[in-house]
Amino acid sequence: MNMLEFGKLLDEFGFRDFVGVPCSYLSPLINYAINQKSFVMANNEGEAVAIASGISMAKSKDRNFGVVLMQNSGLSNALSPLTSLNYTFGIPILGFVSLRGERDESGKNSDEPQHELLGEITDRLLALCQIEYDFLNEDICIARKQLQYARKILEQDKPYFFIVKKGVLQKLDLESSYPSQKVMPTRIDALKKISELCQDAVLLTTTGKSGRELYEIGDKSNQLYMVGSMGCVSTLGLGMMLKSDKKIVCIDGDGALLMRLGSLAVNAYYAKERNMGNFCHILLDNESHDSTGGQFSLSPNVDFRLMVRANGYEFVEWVENLDELEEALKNFLNLDSGGAFFIGMKIKKGSKDPLGRPKIKPKQVAHRLQDFLANRAN
Repeated sequence: MNMLEFGKLLDEFGFRDFVGVPCSYLSPLINYAINQKSFVMANNEGEAVAIASGISMAKSKDRNFGVVLMQNSGLSNALSPLTSLNYTFGIPILGFVSLRGERDESGKNSDEPQHELLGEITDRLLALCQIEYDFLNEDICIARKQLQYARKILEQDKPYFFIVKKGVLQKLDLESSYPSQKVMPTRIDALKKISELCQDAVLLTTTGKSGRELYEIGDKSNQLYMVGSMGCVSTLGLGMMLKSDKKIVCIDGDGALLMRLGSLAVNAYYAKERNMGNFCHILLDNESHDSTGGQFSLSPNVDFRLMVRANGYEFVEWVENLDELEEALKNFLNLDSGGAFFIGMKIKKGSKDPLGRPKIKPKQVAHRLQDFLANRAN
């Protein structure tokens, strides 16, 4: 379906204010909303539902409604406000949720492994929460009728969701361009440096292209490439740090870190309590959601250095280039005591092209890392 035509249809029915977290399947709709300057970038899906609900309440006299956009993996984050805010207070919102993990003709997952379970239960989750839904049709005439019905449900103060399959919305590029960047390291060059120096440490990468690039640099038993679980890489590493004397290095992205900022306080508290000097949190900040089409993140307005210090990180280093990154990493690796260590660096947008995906299965990655940890576990 042509996104510009569908956008006009949404406007006609009073759906003009969009909130969400990027998803590649929904990137045409997200890019349309950004181009229209009518998109609020949320850091997680529950937050997005709350913002869209506030929009619906503020626009109630006009009978216009907030629209929330999310990947089905993020539907889990959204369940709390959907069931305790929208249901309890009777606040209508229109939702679009992608169907990652759709089954093929033989009933097998046609997507990446992290989408397998949600791909099977997305519609059931919505039904369980008493939210009416439909699968968005790629025929614009049928979509018009679907929107008519959706608006009827919203006017009864109930939310309504569309499940969007891959390819239903035709590609639409962002019109806005980022300002020219000064020369910055690429992500893959930063990862090469980290991998080279941290061969005896546990190396965890956040979901998205970080893991895929690290895998292409070289697949090793001390590495884990997180899939899904966006924003959880540092707390996964924290759990390992609590029960191992290995150095733990967690590589995060700006969008992922912003999604779960509360992890900073947890990391700092327990790293300080253990006082082993073996927890390092690295932020590679390209100010964008690279894996879903390069939409902006909110990191340009955030001073991560002040934030991690305020949450109790003991060592904080912001580096400008690969040489400074190497020096900061060596400082961490030479520690024999102390609390959480943070290294932040701006990197260039974009990724290695072409970029493959790990051939090794997530369960295999987890099992061999367990063996690596067991070699020197407490």
